[in-house]
Amino acid sequence: MSDRITKEQRSKIMSCIKSVNTSLEINFKKLLSKNKIKGFRKHPKILGNPDFASSKKRIAIFIDGDFWHGYNWKNLGKIPPKKYWQKKIERNIKRDKRYNKQLKEEGWKVLRFWEHDIKKNPAKCLSKISKLL
Repeated sequence: MSDRITKEQRSKIMSCIKSVNTSLEINFKKLLSKNKIKGFRKHPKILGNPDFASSKKRIAIFIDGDFWHGYNWKNLGKIPPKKYWQKKIERNIKRDKRYNKQLKEEGWKVLRFWEHDIKKNPAKCLSKISKLL
């Protein structure tokens, strides 16, 4: 199936997709605040640019979008039709694993939460954070 829009139009559309301060991140920040979990903020100089991190406690939190980070994508049959997107998601998965490993080797505790887990069971996510604190 060919694309109905030009490469330039697709590029413009994709450039509008936010990667920081998404509604999910904003809601997660409110959730932390509401539950009096303090000390987490953006730390762009930390490997992988975690969504939230506490450099004092050396905890990095990543919020992974189900599509972009490939949540069970092959088993759920959510494989994008274009090879480009399949390769992109596979690279994201490999990169996430590499960052996890490197951060742990540097003494960080790494938490990764799936988008659907934050939406459906935020208490479980909070519990994991509390255990590390």
